Amino acid sequence: MQRHQLRFLENWLQRKNRKPLIIRGARQVGKSTLVELFAKQGGRNLHNVNLERFPELADVFASKNPEQIMAQIEFLPGMPLVNEEPLLFLDEIQAVPQAIPALRYFYEDMPELPVVSAGSLLEFALSEHQFSMPVGRVQYLHMGPMRFSEFLLAIGEAKLAEFILNYQYGDPVADIAHKRLLELLRSYYFVGGMPEAVAVFADTGSYREVSGVHNSIIDTYREDFPKYAGSRNLVRMLNVFNFAARNVGVKVKYSNISAQDQSATLKKDLELLAMARVISKVVHSHCSGLPLQADIEEKVFKLLFLDVGLMNAISGLNWRVLSQLDEMKLINGGAIAEQFIGQHLQGILADTPNRELTYWLREGRTANAEVDFVIALQGQILPVEIKAGATGSMKSLHQFMGEKGQALAIRFDANLPDDFEINTTIRKGDTIKGVNYRLLSLPVYLVERLDEIVASCLEKPANPGQTTHPSC
Repeated sequence: MQRHQLRFLENWLQRKNRKPLIIRGARQVGKSTLVELFAKQGGRNLHNVNLERFPELADVFASKNPEQIMAQIEFLPGMPLVNEEPLLFLDEIQAVPQAIPALRYFYEDMPELPVVSAGSLLEFALSEHQFSMPVGRVQYLHMGPMRFSEFLLAIGEAKLAEFILNYQYGDPVADIAHKRLLELLRSYYFVGGMPEAVAVFADTGSYREVSGVHNSIIDTYREDFPKYAGSRNLVRMLNVFNFAARNVGVKVKYSNISAQDQSATLKKDLELLAMARVISKVVHSHCSGLPLQADIEEKVFKLLFLDVGLMNAISGLNWRVLSQLDEMKLINGGAIAEQFIGQHLQGILADTPNRELTYWLREGRTANAEVDFVIALQGQILPVEIKAGATGSMKSLHQFMGEKGQALAIRFDANLPDDFEINTTIRKGDTIKGVNYRLLSLPVYLVERLDEIVASCLEKPANPGQTTHPSC
């Protein structure tokens, strides 16, 4: 299966001042398969060393001598000799933490050798390290589940995948393509982007078989708890895990997770799951300027799960139920669409300095205002709403745009692309204030093209005559 990160690896390999690469991501998102596919497609001589299988290499890596390390690796079972076009892959590197600082010396003493490393629970080794990190001597690649376009490629829908990947702002969308993409999006909502689930669906077309894969992956995550939870209560950890999947997009109150456990205890459980990359926080930002992360309230947050397919599996949403939801309910149903958009936004921001997602929340005595996500793209603060229906249902977005004075907002829904000039009013204290801004409306399946679409949109005016008045 093709992954977009292959292009990243190709660019990395060609860099003149190439650094050893560390791939970070949750278990079973396809890190090892990506490296194997990259080596195969590029004709590289892959030296694949799974350090969980060879913990005795700890003393070898502790020498910090790349020549000695490679000499010992050549003696491992089935390992090819180091010759032309080699690629060293240190898989499950967290099992031998001594290998992490050794990456510095591969960079300094053996720069001609491309080195890639990965680990499913790497975050714990990096956070608890008692060694000198190779700061400035390594590069990171953050990897998540397969995107919707990758899913389309895997199931043989190459033309639709190419349409998404090549879509430009202002391009027309044929009605038949739009309807077909929404149908396949429903399938993606169930299957999700975990490579094993996608592969099984591509081979069998069976949602029942996909459910079996989901259950296996979920069991694997649960079995990981003892590896990083230590002496913590595993039953409580399981409850927190299930809560996170079933409450995507909802402001977290610890009392809603458990009335019997202290907030500090539950907070630590959530932090451990976040380090395992099973969940991630979307933190409230006041959005007063860039970077958005400089203006956050860490105690106010909601959650995203790793993958929309796993989220639905844990929530008990089977294909029969999902297949019967109409398009508007599916898009505007809350958690499913928000999870889909959120995990794709994470993919867009994965290799940026400020990749943590934020949202905006204003809690009042009589009414609250909330914008699903607020991100920074093309030097702009962009509020992102996931909605169905008329713009009149977006009072929170109007409020945000009026208070923050931003020029462009994004709406994802089930409709064809459009571009509006919004003229409306908001109440600010005892006064009525006029609000004018541009709304770029996109079908949800175009989310992974958002950066390029926004860049082009900012260069052109909105469609003339597309104006929403205060009555809307």
